[in-house]
Amino acid sequence: MIHAVIFDLDGVIVDTAHYHFVAWQRLANELGITFTEKENERLKGVSRMHSLEIILEIGGVVLSEAKKEELATRKNSWFVEYIEAIRPEEIFKGVKQMLISLREKGFKVALASSSKNAETVLRLLEIKGLFDTVVDGTMIIKSKPDPEIFLLAANKIGVDPSECVVFEDAEAGVEAALAAGMKCVGVGSADQLGKAHSIVKTTADFPIDQLNLL
Repeated sequence: MIHAVIFDLDGVIVDTAHYHFVAWQRLANELGITFTEKENERLKGVSRMHSLEIILEIGGVVLSEAKKEELATRKNSWFVEYIEAIRPEEIFKGVKQMLISLREKGFKVALASSSKNAETVLRLLEIKGLFDTVVDGTMIIKSKPDPEIFLLAANKIGVDPSECVVFEDAEAGVEAALAAGMKCVGVGSADQLGKAHSIVKTTADFPIDQLNLL
C-alpha cells in the first residue's frame, strides 16, 4: 500500500528552471562560455556544484575549488533575486488541489528537492503548509541519482520507502527514486523518463486514486 507521496519541486510543482537557466547563462557569459537551453537540459535534477562542473566542462574551463565555490555562490544570489518575483499563480495547474486532496485522503506529503532554495520557493508560492516535511539540498551530501534525498524524506515522515511514490521530471530523479525502492511517476517526456512506473504530461494529470495501482 502507498502511504506517502514525495514531490520534486522544479518542473513538478512550479517551473523555476527558467530562472536557473538565466542565472547560469549569465555566469557562463562572464566566463566566455556559450550556454544554450539545450545544454541546460543536462542540469536538470543535479546539484549546484555539479551543474557548475557541467558548464565548465562545456567551456573547457578549469578552475580552483575556491573559485568554483565563489561562482556557485554568485549564481545562487542571482537566482534568489530572480525567484523573488514568483507568485502563487505560477504553481502548475491542479497541483495545489492535488496536494490538498492527498492530505484529505490521509497520505503523507513530502517535498524532496536538490535546490537549496526550496523553502523560499514554497514560501512565495504559499504552499509550505501543505507538506509534512521538506528536504532540500542543504540537508544532503549526495545529489540525485543517489537516493539519499528520497530516503531522508521517507524517514522524516516515518514511512517505509516501498510505501512511497515519487513525482519527478528529471532522469536523475527517476533513477534516485527507483534506487530508493520507491514507485515513480515521471512528469514530462517518455524518452527521458522511460524507467518510471508511469509517465504523465503534467503532475496533476495523474489520478491519485490510482497510486496503489503503480
